[in-house]
Amino acid sequence: MGDDQVFEAMEPMDFDKHPSGIVPIIQNIVSSVNLDCKLNLREIAQKARNTEYNPNRFTAVMMRIKEPKTTALIFASGKMICTGAKTEQQSKLAAKKYARIIKKLGFPAKFKNFKIQNIVGSCDVKFGIRLELLAVSTHGVFASYEPELFPGLIYRMKSPKTVLLVFASGKIVIAGAKVKDDVYAAFENLFPVLTQYRRK
Repeated sequence: MGDDQVFEAMEPMDFDKHPSGIVPIIQNIVSSVNLDCKLNLREIAQKARNTEYNPNRFTAVMMRIKEPKTTALIFASGKMICTGAKTEQQSKLAAKKYARIIKKLGFPAKFKNFKIQNIVGSCDVKFGIRLELLAVSTHGVFASYEPELFPGLIYRMKSPKTVLLVFASGKIVIAGAKVKDDVYAAFENLFPVLTQYRRK
């Protein structure tokens, strides 16, 4: 549990934002940035620490830093994807650190078009959910449930545009949000529906 999560847990509950009384925990933030220069990936892999490069398997260098604990995928085009941060600020800080490392290796790296691409959160409603009934309800147009392919129900919410994975155990994963509040809003939109299909 990071400091941010401890801090969030200590803050009084904002029932306007979280009427269910449940606050999804942000698990991962994916961001992208353009370093705006061509990169020699082999050279980066040889000179920088904590890197992996296997061009036969994947066309990017994987680089890791400990603070904030993240992984970057660095492409020869100068595009970079940063994953693993728990807050938007951490994601930006990490991306800047990777850009600085690339710059120190002698590439004219810039920091352009930083963008949060995906925020993933999760929570547990602490009750079982009847997925087969939810899938055939009026919400069925947004839901797909094929237990032989995937154990969860996939709920594609239009607003905020997100995808929620709902498991029979009551565990929920919210993905596809661009801002943290959309993770919270998507969960609150679905929560009353979940209570309707609560396993008795």
